[in-house]
Amino acid sequence: MDWLTLPFSFPFMRDAALIGITISIPAGLMSCYLVLKGWSLMGDAVSHAILPGVVIAYMIGAPLLLGAFVAGMICSLATGFLQTNSRVKQDTVLGVVMSGMFGLGVVLYTQVRSSIHLDHILFGNMLGVGPQDLALSAVISAVVVLALLAKWRDFALLSFDPVQARVAGLPVTLLHYRLLTMLSLTVVSMLSAVGIILSVALLIAPGAIAFLITRSLGRMLVMAVVVAVSASLIGVWASFWLDSSPAATIVLLLTLIFIAAFVYRQIQTRRLSAA
Repeated sequence: MDWLTLPFSFPFMRDAALIGITISIPAGLMSCYLVLKGWSLMGDAVSHAILPGVVIAYMIGAPLLLGAFVAGMICSLATGFLQTNSRVKQDTVLGVVMSGMFGLGVVLYTQVRSSIHLDHILFGNMLGVGPQDLALSAVISAVVVLALLAKWRDFALLSFDPVQARVAGLPVTLLHYRLLTMLSLTVVSMLSAVGIILSVALLIAPGAIAFLITRSLGRMLVMAVVVAVSASLIGVWASFWLDSSPAATIVLLLTLIFIAAFVYRQIQTRRLSAA
């Protein structure tokens, strides 16, 4: 059994697994609402748009996570404003805002001398996380999880039918921006671990996998968290033996699980049709 426990005998591997679990819980919950609301591209946009915030925060000596959060909120608010006040569809607006802010971040990065390698911002550095990264991610994750669980039914109605939510007397606009805020916070919590690009998979795949397997929102939330946490643990463990990036291995594992879930759903559908 040494082969099973050996990777976690190293402190940096334990830290990688711990931060993987920490960020997987809010990401799994958030992914369900993103999938149900059709906001998968929003997670992609916010994760890319935080780059200029990180660079500007470094330039002025502010906390990098604060810069990332501000940039993420600017992206979310700008997308909502442009979509409301123009005929352009949401996916087009997201593409314009995301590419514009990401391009700005790259330009700013090339103009400053930084001790932070761009690869760590883009792809994360799970094997190099420290106590401060773990603590910040844990605090942010706890805030997001508590906020989502406290109003999970309201967010569910908002995701399924915004018109019905408004008729029911729910503060739709407030809930909308709360969801955007928690999305930005979730992306920020993943910054030091999986980076900007690979965080997209954790914000989409768990919810998509759970959606294929179950039709109950409560079960979907639980399953998405279980999938995200399991993929993080197994991905970190497998990366040790494969000598690969933990974040990339986690994303590859989530993709394989999604394919398996899709095949399972197709088999179940054919069985029901045959019956």
